[in-house]
Amino acid sequence: MMDHIQKAMNCLMDELLQKQSSNGSWIFCFEGGTLTDSLMILLMEWLKWENRPLRNLLLERILCKQTVEGPWKLYEDEDGNVSETLFSCLALLYSGAKKPSDPEMKKAREFVLSQGGMTQSGSLSKVILSLFGHLSWTKQPTIPIEFLLLPPRSPVHFFDFVGYTRVHLAPILILANRQFSVDLPRKELVSEWLGSCGTDLIHNKSRFWRRALKWTASLHFPFARESLSERAFCYARQFMLDRIEPDGTLYSYLTSTFLMVFALASLGLSDHSVIKQAMKGLECLAYPVSEGIHLQETTSTIWDTSLILHALQEAGVSSRHPAICRGLHYLLKHQHKNLGDWVLQNPGVLPGGWGFSHSNTINPDVDDTSACLRAIAPTVRKGKHSVEWLKGVNWLVSMQNRDGGWPAFEKNTNKIWLYLLPYSDAKTVVGDPSTADMTGRTLEFFGSQLGWTIHDPVVIRGIYWLLRNQQTDGSWFGRWGISYIYGTWAALTGMAAVQFPNYHPAVQKAIKWLYSIQNPDGGWGESCRSQVECHYIPLQASTLSQTAWALDALIACHDQPTPQMRKGMMCLLRLLEKESWVHAYPTGAGLAGQFYIHYHSYNYIWPLLTLAHYWKKYKE
Repeated sequence: MMDHIQKAMNCLMDELLQKQSSNGSWIFCFEGGTLTDSLMILLMEWLKWENRPLRNLLLERILCKQTVEGPWKLYEDEDGNVSETLFSCLALLYSGAKKPSDPEMKKAREFVLSQGGMTQSGSLSKVILSLFGHLSWTKQPTIPIEFLLLPPRSPVHFFDFVGYTRVHLAPILILANRQFSVDLPRKELVSEWLGSCGTDLIHNKSRFWRRALKWTASLHFPFARESLSERAFCYARQFMLDRIEPDGTLYSYLTSTFLMVFALASLGLSDHSVIKQAMKGLECLAYPVSEGIHLQETTSTIWDTSLILHALQEAGVSSRHPAICRGLHYLLKHQHKNLGDWVLQNPGVLPGGWGFSHSNTINPDVDDTSACLRAIAPTVRKGKHSVEWLKGVNWLVSMQNRDGGWPAFEKNTNKIWLYLLPYSDAKTVVGDPSTADMTGRTLEFFGSQLGWTIHDPVVIRGIYWLLRNQQTDGSWFGRWGISYIYGTWAALTGMAAVQFPNYHPAVQKAIKWLYSIQNPDGGWGESCRSQVECHYIPLQASTLSQTAWALDALIACHDQPTPQMRKGMMCLLRLLEKESWVHAYPTGAGLAGQFYIHYHSYNYIWPLLTLAHYWKKYKE
């Protein structure tokens, strides 16, 4: 089997080296559903933005993604998704690509109505429906705009939300409080398709929260000479403008930029140069795919490049190889030098992290930072880049939460009141709690690259967090991947790297769980439904990345390969040889039930890393 492993590694390495861009990066698609494609179509229709080739290819992809039964899906084993179907149909109808009387649109509408209509769509769907005049703003929960003015000393304030939520919430609050909507041609046809929704989306606790937050704001500004709401609108506008990246996007995200454009228009800035620059930035998110063109939510260039560099070096490519040198040069150019909102909860620390997207300059995250540091580590051991290394390590260590775990973007940002707000589908994105994947992967970096062990105080606190947050079945939940396989892999590899004993009951229980969910073909596969249902749900098929994660965790915990591991390795090798629908199954997690990611890089990165670890540990 070792010969097959070496051959597979060589094939993966050759392919990756050939795919490197001239600037040293690796550019793979960060593929979601049709949400972002649809939003771009709607934006282009409203602004009368001329780019017919892009428009036609976006529509082509949306049309290709409709199922024979009528709805659009986020993943293969889903019956259909109301929000995804609504967004896709809005884009097709407003663009004129389809008519309400078309059979495909009738079947899609029947699906939406069979699921309960617009009430069963997500919060963002309802915002978009209100924005285009199909749902009254008064029919959904709204936070008063004055809430933005509450100072940090207040028990509740805007910066209790995590950063990527704030940049979406600020424009939404502008739009909702101004009850702004636009009229596009074909609106009557779209309304005809939507039909009667018959909903009252206001909740009693929504009214309660609106009044409570407005009253709290008035207590802080009892003698305000000017209208509190006008001050809040000005604050929201400046908040957005201050967080625009050099490419014109808001925080590098398509969805937040889409909302910002309409929010600025509601404030009378529809011809503002910021909007034109934003549209140009959004156009740069286009990525050609087999069905046409996909407008990515953001780019994953830093993430992909750092992971690939690490995997190649783990597989035996020298740090002096020209491709590695080019890649490291690219990463070092993108290390953050500016302070971002993260400093509010982490004052006195110099910037030194990395972000997810190539255009990200102010929103670093824990996982990208540890990934970039892993890629740089072999070169640092040879005496280079020590300044950049120390800045990155110091920033990463400083991001540990009070509870001992690590968040993704901002430390100690997880107040209980956020989860009491009347947005049930947003509970996974309002705060930034410690997670098993962030904590495990950070510990893995400390152990494998810094040599830290369970005797280090920082490590001990992280281990205790993992032990406290293990599921009763032995698994861990991973926030940014699907889901329990991902979290368990991160936790086990992190614990092993810092020399936490493999005989500990928590480790043995996790290993037993991984064996118990192994598929008959030897691989592993988990459904995206796990993230929604909050317990493990098998996919009934094996994916490359999830099989690689499970095997990598077992490799970290076993001195010799077990029969189950050998069977898993044979499955991984077979999956690499023959492509099927599982190769496009999303194993990246965004918003539960509404946004999942198929990383086109993952079918290279995780198999290569796992094959390399198996080879290095067991080749003798």
